[in-house]
Amino acid sequence: MTKEILMHRLKQYALDYAKLVLRLPYNIVNKNYADQGNRSASSSAANYRAACRAKSHADFINKFKIVEEELDESTFFLEMIVELNPSFGESINLLHKEGDELLAIIVASLKTLRSRKSE
Repeated sequence: MTKEILMHRLKQYALDYAKLVLRLPYNIVNKNYADQGNRSASSSAANYRAACRAKSHADFINKFKIVEEELDESTFFLEMIVELNPSFGESINLLHKEGDELLAIIVASLKTLRSRKSE
């Protein structure tokens, strides 16, 4: 997968997360979980873009670790949101699946990057 494709997928994930947030019923719990999840989803995309402009191999790995953390956080908040809004289950499950796939790609990339560093 090229960096452009991954950049596009992460951006689309953030946009799809935002669209989900806009559809949720407004209450204090949804507001808090949706806000935090939305921020971490968009942060994943933003930090990947930053990683693509890293100044060094170590900087690149560090930014990738941030992407990993933010993706994991965004999927956690999806799990919380679906527990509180089961009627959104189908759309949340699709978004959760994409988040899991993106997270797996980032984790695999990190393993490769770390192994290259030790060579």
